[in-house]
Parts: sequence; structure tokens; C-alpha cells
Amino acid sequence: MAININKTKKKLKTKNSFLIPISSVDEGSRGTLFFCEAMKQIPFLIKRVFWIYKVSPKRLRGAHARKKTELVLFCIQGSIKIELDDGYNKDNVILNKPNIGIFLGRLLWHKMYDFKKNTILLALASSLYNEADMIRDYTNFKKLINK
Repeated sequence: MAININKTKKKLKTKNSFLIPISSVDEGSRGTLFFCEAMKQIPFLIKRVFWIYKVSPKRLRGAHARKKTELVLFCIQGSIKIELDDGYNKDNVILNKPNIGIFLGRLLWHKMYDFKKNTILLALASSLYNEADMIRDYTNFKKLINK
């Protein structure tokens, strides 16, 4: 049984974002186990978990930011592209490995697109859902970050 632990967080150009590698255990014919823990690899206490599945490849998801909530996304199956925008810098990231997540901090505009067939995107959130936390208009987002 081999344990693969990679603790290096890869910084991105956009503020409030970085890639998070998580640990795995190769159990041979039993498969591979991936794991992460709140306040260790996940930099917050997890209050909500949700996942997105069966998204059409031409469909755009996201196109919003959050005032307070932080997220970590994992593409546990398939492939997805994510565009990050902090109002000044942009990053484009492909998530296609179940052991690499991406941290989306506060006030970070993001769009998710190019979902491959059978993609499953898992999200870990720092707070319960609150519509008032959402910023759904890019112009309002830009105004908020320039205060």
C-alpha cells in the first residue's frame, strides 16, 4: 500500500485562489482512496457539501462571486475548465484529477465551463447557502472590489 502525500499548494495569479493537492492511498486491486481534512488541506471548517453532475458541455456554470463564503472544488470524475477573475488578474485552470482541488476565496469571480461527459464536480463550502452572499452581476463585483 503506497501513500502519496503532496503538501505543496500551487499559487495562481488571481488573489484568493490556489491549487490544493490531497493525499491518496493506492490499495492495489481495491482501488485508490483520496482524502482531505478540514483545517488541514481544506483551509476552513466545512459547513456544506454539494456536487454538480450531468452538465451539458456547452453549458456555463458559476459566473458569480461570493462575499464571504470560501469553496474548494474537486473534479472527482471527468474534466472541467474554470476561469478565475479577481478583478485585476485572470487564471484558467483545468481540473481533471481527483487528487487536485482548487480553493476559491472570497470576492473571486469564477466561471465553470467545458464539462466533459459524466463529469462530477464536488464542492466543499465554508458556510451554509445564503443568496445574500452571492454577487451575480460582474459590474457590481467590480464596484465591490474597488471600494
